[in-house]
Amino acid sequence: MRKSLSLVLILATLGTTTAIAEAQKSAKVPKIGFLSGGLRGPIHEAFRQGLRELGYVEGKNIVIEYRWAEGKFERLSGLAADLARLKVDVIVAPITLDALAAQQATSTIPIVMALSTDPVGTGLVASLARPGGNITGLTTLSPELNGKRLELLKETVPKLARVGVIWNLTNPDKALEFEQIEVTARQLKLQLQSLEVRGLDDFEKAFRGATTKGPGALLTLTDTLTMTHQSQIVELAAKRRLPTMFQTGDFVDAGGLMSYGPNDADLFRRTATYVDKILKGAKPADLPVQQPTKFELVINLKTAKKIGLTVSPEMLFRADKVLK
Repeated sequence: MRKSLSLVLILATLGTTTAIAEAQKSAKVPKIGFLSGGLRGPIHEAFRQGLRELGYVEGKNIVIEYRWAEGKFERLSGLAADLARLKVDVIVAPITLDALAAQQATSTIPIVMALSTDPVGTGLVASLARPGGNITGLTTLSPELNGKRLELLKETVPKLARVGVIWNLTNPDKALEFEQIEVTARQLKLQLQSLEVRGLDDFEKAFRGATTKGPGALLTLTDTLTMTHQSQIVELAAKRRLPTMFQTGDFVDAGGLMSYGPNDADLFRRTATYVDKILKGAKPADLPVQQPTKFELVINLKTAKKIGLTVSPEMLFRADKVLK
């Protein structure tokens, strides 16, 4: 009888232990991998804010494994592979270069983009409506918007005939953008000067080329490289009194002349909704890539005065934000 009772107690204990283990397993804290070729900055806080709005608090009910390449893009593949080895539940890869590195590292872990310029053209997704693989997220629609940026530049700078374009030669997104800009430039009867950069040492050289061949204004294509060196770009442009158009307002806040495009912080915030859906069981292939819903024209009047440019009242009226 005692042996039977002991056996019953042992079995009950084992059952309780198993139940506890299963409960702990079901309560596993989700782990997010965050892969970026750049440096940590204020814009990345928008993603964490988006998570908090959905009830995720870092360090409590969610873990984020950050991997920053700090401008050394050759490190991206290794950092992506590291996150894949950790078997994170989802990888957030803000721009195309980040997403391509994550794509090479895993075909099973869901990947969420935040600011990809042309995810279809670069092969990240099959289409915006049906991504078809393990990648989804948001696009900035930059190729389509660059025509509008050139139009705004032409309206702002009297008798503009030539525009220099600063872009990262190693970024497939930007190569596609430049090709599309050439088409729009011909329609607007504008000449383009390609000012390619690959790293920090190339910006001074690019601006020397711009000064020599004399474009009337500059358009900078945004990615991690140009964002990381935005202060240098703004300073070099101001020194040469060149009007500048950017794809994001961060450059205007730093002293650039003007920008037109979506709010990057808003896109980062919205990225959190994709992470939430995936953690709740949704598959990236079934989540359409979203496009921006709001575009902002930002003008820095201080910069206009420094370079001797008068911005028309009509243009200022159209601006969503004017820095005085």
